Amino acid sequence: MLRLLRTNADLRWLFVAQVVSFMGDWFSFVALASLVHEATGSEFLVSVAYVSFSLPSFLASPIAGPVVDRFDRRRLLLVLSVAQALAALGLLTASTDRVWPLFIFQGIISALAAFVKPAIDAGVPNLARSPEEFRQANALFGSTWGVMLALGAALGGWFSGTFGRSASFIANAISFIIALGFFALIRTPMQEPQHAHRRTMNVVADMKEAARYARKDRVVLALLSSKATFAIGAGVVSQLPVLATEVFGWGDGGTGLLLGARGLGAGLGPIIASRFARGELSRVLRICGYASMLFSLLYLSAAWMPKLLLAVVVISIAHLGGGSQWTLSTYGLQLRTPDHIRGRVMAGDFAIVTLVMSITSLTAGLVSEAVGVRWTITAFACAASIASVIYITLTRPVIRSLERGES
Repeated sequence: MLRLLRTNADLRWLFVAQVVSFMGDWFSFVALASLVHEATGSEFLVSVAYVSFSLPSFLASPIAGPVVDRFDRRRLLLVLSVAQALAALGLLTASTDRVWPLFIFQGIISALAAFVKPAIDAGVPNLARSPEEFRQANALFGSTWGVMLALGAALGGWFSGTFGRSASFIANAISFIIALGFFALIRTPMQEPQHAHRRTMNVVADMKEAARYARKDRVVLALLSSKATFAIGAGVVSQLPVLATEVFGWGDGGTGLLLGARGLGAGLGPIIASRFARGELSRVLRICGYASMLFSLLYLSAAWMPKLLLAVVVISIAHLGGGSQWTLSTYGLQLRTPDHIRGRVMAGDFAIVTLVMSITSLTAGLVSEAVGVRWTITAFACAASIASVIYITLTRPVIRSLERGES
């Protein structure tokens, strides 16, 4: 994979831009979640802070998909980076006496991310020069989010504690500007030429076209359902700062360790899983199902760990499954979907997972205030286990059809 970054300059610049941006995101998240909890003492508002990273993306996705398919993806990333940097500076207006700016400006950043992620996901296949480069690029880009979460959350806890939360928000703004510089270095078009400058856009008609395409293809439907299955249990992630502070008695550093454990697993999972998938959609679907089960069962164990460090180990293993499922479902959609509609399908995928994660995160916050964080994680892990069994059962006919070469 490192050879890929040496030999393909465009993928290298896109990868580095994503690395820098993700690092800033997680510096900001640790500071934001900790500030909300310190200012309000509310598990529910911590969940609202987590939702501010996801729900606005869902709301923006119906517009994001057509925009990503209709306009030059590289130029779009340049404009979005500037807008996100300005919004990140808006986080500086928050304080322990006034937390609402956190939700407003983080919501803006997240809404803009609804354009960024599909633009990158839809563009990667066009920057890869061979199927093997594409497979390696997908594993590499998929692991980036997790690795940067591991580093960004762990370092973010230390950085916020040492230099202050305002410094973390400034670091996030700077990361968007640095990412802009690397996006500017990309030279290969990030979409096929005939789709790069189609200005006529009808959001409703464009998204209906993508929905019709998905309904007709059982494989695409199965891949879209995969992240939703993961997201049912992912609401528990919003409670990791509460677990760190209230159960284990750690502050920002404990939050950083738990989020870092999540990132470590999510970073290694895609690299391991891509070797087993071998570019075959039947294997992709099978791994997605069992990875979801691994995630949910291990979170069930994590809920009752007696020590923080034991929880760190179990959560990191759980996210080997979560990271595999997330990245492989994206890879499958990239393989299965033609370029002219890929941006809308990727935006739809992002919309589904952000909606389900927003609902489960808010619900987890309410349940946590009522029964405590340990029982909340237990309940959502059980729900995710049931969803995993249903997913594995329903995708078996699709997998058999793929293995026979019928889909």
